[in-house]
Amino acid sequence: MTIYRSSVICAVTSLLLTSIVVPVTAAQSATNRLPAARNDKPSAKKKPAPFHWVNPLKQELPGVRHRTFRSPGMKIDVGYCIYLPSEYSTPGAANKRFPVIYYLHGGRPGSETKSVKLATHIHRLIEDGSVPPMIYVFVNGGPVSHYNMSERINAMGEDVFVKELIPHIDGTFRTIDQRHGRGIEGFSQGGRGTTRIMFRYPELFGSAAPGGAGHATEKRISEEDGRENDTLVFAQGHNTYDRARLYAKKRSPPLPILVHVGTEGFNYENNLAYMEFLDTLRIPYQRLIVKDAPHSATKIYEKRGLEIMKFHATNFGLSE
Repeated sequence: MTIYRSSVICAVTSLLLTSIVVPVTAAQSATNRLPAARNDKPSAKKKPAPFHWVNPLKQELPGVRHRTFRSPGMKIDVGYCIYLPSEYSTPGAANKRFPVIYYLHGGRPGSETKSVKLATHIHRLIEDGSVPPMIYVFVNGGPVSHYNMSERINAMGEDVFVKELIPHIDGTFRTIDQRHGRGIEGFSQGGRGTTRIMFRYPELFGSAAPGGAGHATEKRISEEDGRENDTLVFAQGHNTYDRARLYAKKRSPPLPILVHVGTEGFNYENNLAYMEFLDTLRIPYQRLIVKDAPHSATKIYEKRGLEIMKFHATNFGLSE
């Protein structure tokens, strides 16, 4: 009898312990599945990588090769990436010249590899016959992307592109080395650079497609005598607003412009404001509003890249 009572007591005790332990274990397990507590403190801003005029390509991309040229002004090498369509290397095209589009990357500082992944989309659309073959050159914009910084050593990003890289490309590859076969395009910082440069040198480009540009910052630069912030001041007049005003006085030569931006990008509203500004200057342009696209050239190319490329092809007089 004693043994039986003892067994009952042990069994009851075991059940009680189990009923207590199991819920605690489940609660602990549930706690372990909860997301980590959110840190509401702003994360430290990532320090930009050091600037280099030459940045080797670290991946293989269809039709893309990395090259350098010797800068006549700086006496140093400058890197660029170039996309050549498959037809460029065929025997039947040995004497054929191709239109060329210069792509200006986003971000700071500059690097010729920053936007080069777009070549994957470009190659696919050319190879499947959606658009005619075109050459794309991915530019290194310099220490302060696509700006001239005359007070710094080897920092004339705009001049290196316009006055040195373009002549080098025309002299090295079978480009159409005239305005009607040369285009310019860029996104974010590259959209800012594209806008400034297309209005300063309209005689060089027969097609221009600035995208996602930070025109609110450019407007502030215009209004504050070249000042972007306390440590960055540009030459007066070197911004998308003042250069548009100068171009509007003559509007010559006529410049085909496609402003493109995603509705979910943080520069969407100020691009709408800039287009209204162009309207007041009576500068004609086309607009491409990409629904649900974030501030990303890649996402815009995934959704509407074909239209951007067709815009250039049409301006070059190419038949599909």
